[in-house]
Amino acid sequence: MVWNIIIPVLTLIVGLVLGFIGGVFYLRSQMTRMQNDPELLQKMAKQMGYNMNKQQLSKAQQMLKQQNHKKRRK
Repeated sequence: MVWNIIIPVLTLIVGLVLGFIGGVFYLRSQMTRMQNDPELLQKMAKQMGYNMNKQQLSKAQQMLKQQNHKKRRK
C-alpha cells in the first residue's frame, strides 16, 4: 500500500533530475554549435523576434566564445 505512493514519487523525482541533466547537455551542445555556425545563431534570433545583421551576428558569436572560455577556466 505504501509502495503505491513511494514508487511513483521516486519515479517522478528521477525523471525530473534526468530530464534536467539531459536539457543542460543539450543546451550546451546547441550553444557550442552556435559559436561555429552563424546561420544557426541567426535562426535562433529570428525565432525570438530579432533580425541581426552581420555585425551584430559576429558580436554575438564573440560573446558566446568569451563566455565559453571563462567557463572552461573555472
